[in-house]
Amino acid sequence: MRVRLSSALGLALACTSAVAQDGKPFAAEQIKKGAELYETNCQTCHGPRLANPEWAKDLRKFPPADHARFVDTVTYGVRNMPPWGDVLKPDDVEALWAYVVAGERKK
Repeated sequence: MRVRLSSALGLALACTSAVAQDGKPFAAEQIKKGAELYETNCQTCHGPRLANPEWAKDLRKFPPADHARFVDTVTYGVRNMPPWGDVLKPDDVEALWAYVVAGERKK
């Protein structure tokens, strides 16, 4: 009984972190696309698997409620981060967001 309860609680917590702002879960394909985009465009600065080097934002700790800030930062840049709006389409940015919110466990 305890094992089932722990497993159910763990699954519930994992699922809540992979939910979009509208309350719907991110599609697995969207998270996978975000992981691929991250690997190609983001990991050089932010580190593999969202584990950041000292000089970059730790995306594992990015607040899930700050979707608009994430989109603005990726699109227009901020401080040392360059803008990616000319490279990434809006659906690419949304896929990156899905990956960041879902984290490595949902890839």
